[in-house]
Amino acid sequence: MHAYLGGIVKELGCKPIRIGGVEDHVHLLTTLSRTLAIADFIKETKRVSSIWGHQRQNTPKAFQWQSGYGVFSVSHSQLEPVIRYIDNQQEHHTRYDFQTELRELFRRHQVEFDERYLWD
Repeated sequence: MHAYLGGIVKELGCKPIRIGGVEDHVHLLTTLSRTLAIADFIKETKRVSSIWGHQRQNTPKAFQWQSGYGVFSVSHSQLEPVIRYIDNQQEHHTRYDFQTELRELFRRHQVEFDERYLWD
């Protein structure tokens, strides 16, 4: 799935830098084409990868992307730490689950959030 997501990113005119994740979420570190809205990028990436995933025999029948998503900008000076973070997802999530980690990220950066809209 990660390699296929990279192909979708390229087809959308963006550059995949690192793609990875674990069972319940994925991280896409990419550039964003100047002509593509973030919502359209996410919508098309989910749409195309869902079709592809459901055509694979080893994909669970119940697979679907959640309706929400998070988008964060990353300065060039932070690319390597973010790449390491994505590469170490399996080990990282033995300590923190995704929901705990996202809540902490929001708190650390003083981002207001409402739990009702984070999970589906």
